Amino acid sequence: MNFEITKASEVKVRKVEWLWYPFIPFGKVTVIQGDAGDGKSTFILKLAAMLTNGEPMPFTDGNNLEPMNVIYQSTEDDADDTIVPRFISAGGNTEKLLFINEKEHYLSFSDERLLGAIRATKAKLIILDPLSAYIGESTSINSANEVRNQFRPLIDIAKEQGCAIVIVHHMNKAMGQKAVNRAVGSVDIVGAARSVLMVSRTDKERPNERILVQVKSNLSPTGTAIVFSLSENGIEWVEETSRTADEVLGNAFSSMGRPDEQIQKAKDVLSRLLSDHKPKPQSLIMEQFKTMGICESTVKKAKVQLNIRSVKQGTYWYWLLE
Repeated sequence: MNFEITKASEVKVRKVEWLWYPFIPFGKVTVIQGDAGDGKSTFILKLAAMLTNGEPMPFTDGNNLEPMNVIYQSTEDDADDTIVPRFISAGGNTEKLLFINEKEHYLSFSDERLLGAIRATKAKLIILDPLSAYIGESTSINSANEVRNQFRPLIDIAKEQGCAIVIVHHMNKAMGQKAVNRAVGSVDIVGAARSVLMVSRTDKERPNERILVQVKSNLSPTGTAIVFSLSENGIEWVEETSRTADEVLGNAFSSMGRPDEQIQKAKDVLSRLLSDHKPKPQSLIMEQFKTMGICESTVKKAKVQLNIRSVKQGTYWYWLLE
């Protein structure tokens, strides 16, 4: 039997790069799940539009990014009457939204056309919508072994090309389950992704309102949930919130655990920093907490509990305690 051993000392350590911290990492696979009609595709198409223009991601500070190419593959919506019109409505750069021709046969995770297109276009975001159409015609999404085998080439492509691959996926009807168990098919689908996001409705009284929550995060602390609304003009970002995925689904699991002392500490500091009720730059606030050893997700949870508003001025976000 031939085998090769690598020492830890021989491994070249590298830092995880982010398309959108802490939700979508470069070089990894991300899954975004939700019920039919809840806005998963609309949400990811809005992000694609922003990225083709080099706009900062929602609730992040900083200068505009370098506009990037995005490959978008969908078997549920047609490009001519749905995807492109929505993309244009979202303000996207149509020169940078790209489609791989699937007229003769659909792509799959291991399709060489996918790797070839990424190399040729240098696309940094690849969207496959939905998972069931691209995992492979003969693959059972309920089989752990088959799912793992299909994900391997996709994971390799993401790593080798340094791109973010986002797969849109449906949720099952198993009410009362934890959010991490709500993806249709084998648990290995969630296991293969480094980040799993969920788009869901908020409540019946706000039919156009949605929430993005992070169900799983292997590479960072769990991100703060984001509320957004759907309208004829696309998506409007509303606010950040401390709600968890299980709370959104109405489960009791999230109530377990002890209060976080770090959150209380962050609340005390924020109350002092914003006591004059004038907007302060989010980046400066975060920098101060970084020196204190308090992570960003903890600070944002404290922000939500204090009802601190996010106010955008130009490309920068400010926090205001009213």
